[in-house]
Amino acid sequence: MDIIRDDQIDPAPLAGKRIAIIGYGNQGRAQARNLHDGGHDVVIGLRDGSESAARVEADGLFHAAPQDAVEGAALTMMLLPDEVMTGAYGAIEDALPRGSALGFSHGLAVHFGFIRPRDDLDVVMVAPKGPGTALRQLYTEGKGMIGLWAVEQDATGRARDIALAYGQAIGCARAGLIASTFAEECEADLFNEQAVVWGGVPALLEAGFDTLIEAGYSEELALFECVSELKLLADLIEARGIAGMREAISNTAELGAVLGGPKMVDDTVRQKMRDILEHVRSGEFAEALRREEAEAYPLLRKARAEARASKVETVRQRIEKL
Repeated sequence: MDIIRDDQIDPAPLAGKRIAIIGYGNQGRAQARNLHDGGHDVVIGLRDGSESAARVEADGLFHAAPQDAVEGAALTMMLLPDEVMTGAYGAIEDALPRGSALGFSHGLAVHFGFIRPRDDLDVVMVAPKGPGTALRQLYTEGKGMIGLWAVEQDATGRARDIALAYGQAIGCARAGLIASTFAEECEADLFNEQAVVWGGVPALLEAGFDTLIEAGYSEELALFECVSELKLLADLIEARGIAGMREAISNTAELGAVLGGPKMVDDTVRQKMRDILEHVRSGEFAEALRREEAEAYPLLRKARAEARASKVETVRQRIEKL
């Protein structure tokens, strides 16, 4: 694996050139502020009436309608939710300067055809491997967040240099930039979200919570045992790795993990993970995302309401008040 860092990157491809950021959410805000602090000419593209306008102004940045923001931009970063990319790109496509670069921090929209960029555009990706809030905090501390970079379309022969210069500008190259592809980043990220971190782990926590309550244990104890200790686990793995985490816990806990882990993640679970990966790679999930947005997010609205009303959430709120 080749890791590229600051001192290996030439900032010239973006020096003194306008960078347009379309969207001002978690990643858009963090990346734009990092660019601004680094002396770059940044403009935020926002639709009329956007609630983000006041925040952009409070942050000391300039905003304009998306079509106006991209005029004269050497690089336009699309930092919007994946499912609204099609319409957003359609609104700016004709205004994008010929031979300019179009950038993303997630590969889904391009990989699964939500967007089909013009042939004259360089198409690049710089994907910080963490939330925008952490990207921003690390930048202000003089540190960086590891990131992936990729080139999907090299129309000018300068796409690689532009991607690396952007990764440097937002602070990722301080930690290191790793070469990837739009397909690899997108598919691995979606798999992780569904099967592991945001899908699998919370479901496991709630199942453990429910199991203890069904067996007669107190709700408060169930929450502390099955939910609250997750941060301890995450911190230990971050600091020491999985093997180091095992060495840091008690012999009792370690033996329990050795005996219990394989029972929880057996061949059946591993096959379900493979099924989820195939669901992602086939494009079925991307189509489900399209439908969800087109129908005003019925599944997400229902799931959010159920999560707020769940027993584990009720217990958490009760303990918080104490």
